[in-house]
Amino acid sequence: METVVLAFSRPETTGAVTRGAARLLVDLNYAPLMEVCLPNGRRADIMALGPRGQIVIVEVKSGLEDFRVDRKWGDYAPYCDAFYFAVAPEFPRGVLPDEPGLIIADAFGGAVVRDAPAAPLSGPRRKALTLAFARLAALRPPYVGEAPAP
Repeated sequence: METVVLAFSRPETTGAVTRGAARLLVDLNYAPLMEVCLPNGRRADIMALGPRGQIVIVEVKSGLEDFRVDRKWGDYAPYCDAFYFAVAPEFPRGVLPDEPGLIIADAFGGAVVRDAPAAPLSGPRRKALTLAFARLAALRPPYVGEAPAP
């Protein structure tokens, strides 16, 4: 049997993994938003709000070089209850640190292969982040009264 390997550009891989991770979060009853700016100036690839107010951040890594050059993922911890990496199935998982959770995803969905350790936010920070999350979601197009795109 012949193995077929598909090569995607980094943006295509990032888009596919992001879509799959977001679909997984929806399946897990979370409400995800993509590209969320945090109070420290960082941008979370995916931030999701759970049914009991849990806040999860997912950092999407499109490939090994993306992981190696981007060490800002530690800056997300103060703004979530749980932090995950999301990578494509072919990503070399052995290079990832053991501490964060791990999601394997493609454009169609994903799976949690390692749960993230719980690090509960303080009440005031949770409230501030939840309000900011809600406002961001409400202000993203289509706006109230705006016709949906065709």
